[in-house]
Amino acid sequence: MAASRRAPARRKRPDAYHHGDLRRALVGEAVRTVEAQGIEALTLRAVALRLGVSRTALYRHFADKGALLGAVAAEGFRTLRAALVGAWEAEGRGRKGFVAMGEAYVRFALDHPSHYRVMFGGFALPPDPALADPAGSAFQALVDALVEQQERGEVRDDPPLMLALHVWSLVHGVAMLALDGQLGAGGPPPSAVTQFALERLLSGIEVGVKR
Repeated sequence: MAASRRAPARRKRPDAYHHGDLRRALVGEAVRTVEAQGIEALTLRAVALRLGVSRTALYRHFADKGALLGAVAAEGFRTLRAALVGAWEAEGRGRKGFVAMGEAYVRFALDHPSHYRVMFGGFALPPDPALADPAGSAFQALVDALVEQQERGEVRDDPPLMLALHVWSLVHGVAMLALDGQLGAGGPPPSAVTQFALERLLSGIEVGVKR
């Protein structure tokens, strides 16, 4: 009696992604492309070819390059919000938590440079049922932290939105300088620059601080 032969395993068709899996795979491939070649090099055709899926399958998720980049940005803002809130809570909120938020912001930019550049590249964010406005939600984490400190009498009673924009301008500037290699190879690390900048910023907005 001939030995039974095991049938070879059937290979999964390139298009045989679960609905959510393909979307995540497309976003991940877009991030890798941006990291390696820049935003300009990203095309839907190239992403589909690298993943081995048809353009028809791709278009079920993203109508064009802008929509795909918007999804990358939305993912980045969700991750950024989680990092900001996590830092705020881990350091017990208040002043230490606020400094930790600023440090987490710059660290996120350096750890996720492709997401960060797309996030601030002016791409429209797609509707997200889980988080209607990812960018606004990330910014709101900063506003909420400032309001809480104002309610405790720790931060000046300036308009929270203006204060938040002031803080964001500072950390965003440090992040971009670090990403573009403008801080200098022999200079202090981005973490030290961030901490120094935040300490000086807080001395200007805290209540009861001698100036």
